[in-house]
Amino acid sequence: MAAQVTALKFQKRNHDRVSVYLDGRFAFGLPAIVAARLKVGQTLSAAEIAALQKEGEVEKNYERALNFLSYRPRSRAEIVTYFRRRGVSEAQIEAVIERLERAGFVDDTAFARFWVENRERFRPKGLRALRYELRRKGLADKVIEEALVGIQAEDSAYRAAGKRARQLSGKDKATFERKLVDYLARRGFDYEVARDVAARYWDELAGD
Repeated sequence: MAAQVTALKFQKRNHDRVSVYLDGRFAFGLPAIVAARLKVGQTLSAAEIAALQKEGEVEKNYERALNFLSYRPRSRAEIVTYFRRRGVSEAQIEAVIERLERAGFVDDTAFARFWVENRERFRPKGLRALRYELRRKGLADKVIEEALVGIQAEDSAYRAAGKRARQLSGKDKATFERKLVDYLARRGFDYEVARDVAARYWDELAGD
């Protein structure tokens, strides 16, 4: 059923959204960028109203996605999960994701690189732990393996173990190596790598 636009009012709590009134009654809210195409006195068909409501929802969810991404990069699967938990339809989710991908805001390959580089810089972990974390983010195995190319496990383990090794420096050799190996194993490093790093630290600290 057609209706006439009788008022367009910026919402008091959100000046980026406009309340649309049809035939004298509030009908729905739209992002200002969408509402800018409307004018008071304009007649809208039922199909046009439905299209506007759909576009408005996509725009609203797109803004929510940008806010979600403002804290840190996200994988595609993380964004899908975020919206599913909020009851957003699959069609809406797909529309938002496609728009984010076109804008370059969602890129699983770039996200995987970011995650690995961040871990390497601030909290090194073993390849096993990194694979586990990235799979939990919903990334494909191919994307994960590409992101892990070039990671030197022993170098990462050495950087990861520094603080713990110094804390254990008063222990006897057997206790020192066992505890440091266990620590590195919990961080996803293979036993052989952990053992070599523990022996390396023992030699360095023993020589101080």
